[in-house]
Amino acid sequence: MRTGRKLLHRLAVVAAAASTAVALGGTAPASAVPPDHLPLHVTNNSGRGEQIHLYVLGVNLATGRLGYVDAGGTFTAWSGGTLPPSPAPDVAISGPAGGATTTLQIPRGLSGRVYMSFGEKLKFFLSPDGLVQPAPWASGDPNHGILFDWSEFTYNDDGLWLNSSQVDMFSVPHSVGVTGADGGSSTAGELVAGGRDGIFDALAGQPGDWGRLIHTRADGTRLRVLSPHKGIDTAVFGDTYLDGYIAQAWDTYRDTTLTVVPFQHEPDTRFHGRTDGAGVLRFTDGSGAEVASFQRPTTKDVFGCDGRLHAPNDHVVGPIARTLCAALHRSTLGFAHTQPTYDPAGFYTRDVTDHYSRVVHEHMVDGRAYGFAFDDVGGFESLVHNGSPVSARIDLTAF
Repeated sequence: MRTGRKLLHRLAVVAAAASTAVALGGTAPASAVPPDHLPLHVTNNSGRGEQIHLYVLGVNLATGRLGYVDAGGTFTAWSGGTLPPSPAPDVAISGPAGGATTTLQIPRGLSGRVYMSFGEKLKFFLSPDGLVQPAPWASGDPNHGILFDWSEFTYNDDGLWLNSSQVDMFSVPHSVGVTGADGGSSTAGELVAGGRDGIFDALAGQPGDWGRLIHTRADGTRLRVLSPHKGIDTAVFGDTYLDGYIAQAWDTYRDTTLTVVPFQHEPDTRFHGRTDGAGVLRFTDGSGAEVASFQRPTTKDVFGCDGRLHAPNDHVVGPIARTLCAALHRSTLGFAHTQPTYDPAGFYTRDVTDHYSRVVHEHMVDGRAYGFAFDDVGGFESLVHNGSPVSARIDLTAF
């Protein structure tokens, strides 16, 4: 199970979306402070008959405390955790019936998740350091047999960032949207018609371990497909799958220079990488000073965008690491020598690639998804943002 500390780290990454988006050339925050509470409309167009349960969980950005939010927008910090973890209070909010909408209130100053489950309530637990959230990729997790998913958000003085997420798994098709004070609206994460079945079928038919990432319930319901990172964690996906490609990419830059231009709005900010005799990819800045170095990562490092590709929240090492990780997922590193690349027609074109992310993107209406942690490199993530939001929405679409 994922501990409260790990969840806090993940939500801190989400909370950093504001500064990251601006640094990478995204929309600058509006000057007006958004409302204290933002209405979030959850609409059920799933076509399924089960009762839907909603949860708003996250971290208070002012205090760092993990907690939950009720339907009216009141935040309450978790308390009373034990070892071993004890059951958390039932904080489920009754969700909408078919064709109906339930409106939640999201307090400003919160970064977190909106969970939605079908039929059964989710089981959460508390440890001394906070929440133990569902980890359905683990067979022993009490939520393993429940159909559920989540979206992630940050709502602060600079506005709302809201995204669907397939970083850990894909399960419930849903889109996210936001409407601004000027009446403008944006949507992301919408699947093409039949997209859910299309994703499952494509991965089931992909040679190798990809079909083993699918979880099917005893009643025949296909619950979810895991990301390859979670597949490695649960020993259903090979942990050397990318090793040959990674070695080829690293060796390419023994004789060729890799140029990383991490900020689209700063084309003159460039870092130049060459692989040395010890197999370390070293980057220099415009003055020739070394600013970052990366040992050759493992398959798990790449699929998790962590380990030897850990990206600190700075303006040099982190952006380079993010760029490398995205290029390896998209199988462009070693072939395109200036990164990142921005033409999706060149992504996932090799036999050895992240077929999970490829398939998810192929089944999105706008081609955007969060197939891995740094899918926002180049702006290919299923994210909406508005600096002056007046409402947000999550639409559960048909499946």
